[in-house]
Amino acid sequence: MRIAVIADTHGTFPPVLIEELRAADEIWHLGDFCDLSTLNTLQKIGPEYRAVLGNNDYGLDLPLCLRLHRGGKSFTLIHIPPTRIGEADFLLHGHTHVPRDEKIGKTRILNPGTAGKPNKGAPASWAWLDVNETTGEVTWTLNRLPSRR
Repeated sequence: MRIAVIADTHGTFPPVLIEELRAADEIWHLGDFCDLSTLNTLQKIGPEYRAVLGNNDYGLDLPLCLRLHRGGKSFTLIHIPPTRIGEADFLLHGHTHVPRDEKIGKTRILNPGTAGKPNKGAPASWAWLDVNETTGEVTWTLNRLPSRR
């Protein structure tokens, strides 16, 4: 299963990203759409999507947290990283606009960075999360987006 993971689009979907997302089996958005039109764009791309509410998503009807299972692994999706890590195999978050791949205890913490509002020295980015449904092997590939000028 190939999952496109994005976060912090902040009202922007670069056209190159839309094309990439069409190749996904699923799309996971980790919050901060910032407007309904950006959420609508995600819904129209094609693959099934899962999304959580960001701290700038006023009025959007999304959950604060999702717990999913793929390939025998557990995934928690949330926008703001918690101060206390739960029991999931993987915790995926946005909010910081900085990519992350770190293991704390038994949990691997992943952040694809920001697809729409680069700052803090990190480029615009998103990630592929590949989950082998048979073996449970998980790979994470961070992808930079071209800079917009």
